[in-house]
Amino acid sequence: MSSNRPHSADGADDVEALWQSHRRRMLDIGYRMLGSVTDAEDVAAEAYARLIAADRDDIDEPVGWLVAVTARLCVDRLRSAEIRKRAYVGPWLPEPLVETAASPMIDPADRVTLDDSVRMALLVVLEQLSPAERTSFVLHDLFAISFDEIADIVGRSPAACRQLASRARRRIQSDPDRPRTAVSADEAEAIAQRFAQACSRGELEPLIELLDPAAIGDFDSGGTIPGAPRQAIDGAEHIARVLVRSFSGRDFSFSVTNVNGEPGVVVNLDTQVMAVIAIGVRAGRIDLIHAIGNPAKLLHVGTTGPRRTRIDEHHR
Repeated sequence: MSSNRPHSADGADDVEALWQSHRRRMLDIGYRMLGSVTDAEDVAAEAYARLIAADRDDIDEPVGWLVAVTARLCVDRLRSAEIRKRAYVGPWLPEPLVETAASPMIDPADRVTLDDSVRMALLVVLEQLSPAERTSFVLHDLFAISFDEIADIVGRSPAACRQLASRARRRIQSDPDRPRTAVSADEAEAIAQRFAQACSRGELEPLIELLDPAAIGDFDSGGTIPGAPRQAIDGAEHIARVLVRSFSGRDFSFSVTNVNGEPGVVVNLDTQVMAVIAIGVRAGRIDLIHAIGNPAKLLHVGTTGPRRTRIDEHHR
């Protein structure tokens, strides 16, 4: 079939129009498969380069071709990332998606779509899947791509891909963070505000009160921050003491903004982003904290500052 392949004299205009129409979808696939904004952008750029270089007469379905190329590039990166993760110092967390003051000026086609499938807690579970499991689940369950098409991408049979997606689904559904009491956006933001204020003032007791007694927290510094926890920590008092210790002695500022589609906190030192904190709320308390402080995972956040409330009451 060839109903929607490029038809202009040299195909260049049609290729560009095709790419402009679908590059956001390629970014969305890339981020959900890789958990990295930087890698998703690199993969999308490589897919576009291959589209330009391809013989369009050999492409029956350009959109399907783009999806397949993008997904295969992601699979290659997932497999190579497994080696890096084994040598990584401390917890490995996804790169956060942060809504910044510059966001409204960015072409929407260049932004990853924010929905429940980019929730930090879900992405953390996806990081625990094998490349084939993650690919099968993401492409089928999040992008409605058939198992026949997925089979060609991962080099397995359609039946095997169906099983891989089912196994991934069970892992996600068994995640203890998944079943949580619904919290309104206003309530979640109010809790994030209180959390940011307590951190900025170095107030131990208010932090303990905000945290669920069985809260879990982890911090991804990639070994770049001396004294940063290298394993997940649990318990409200333990987490609160680590937070107070981490933010004492320097004039950090804390801003509440959207982190992966949910209220979170960005920590700045002057104009430099030092950390992004994603929080999970259950029954009015924070029960999950994912903090990313590895500078390599924050490059895309920029220095423009978050869009929403900034708290400058530094801890003295």
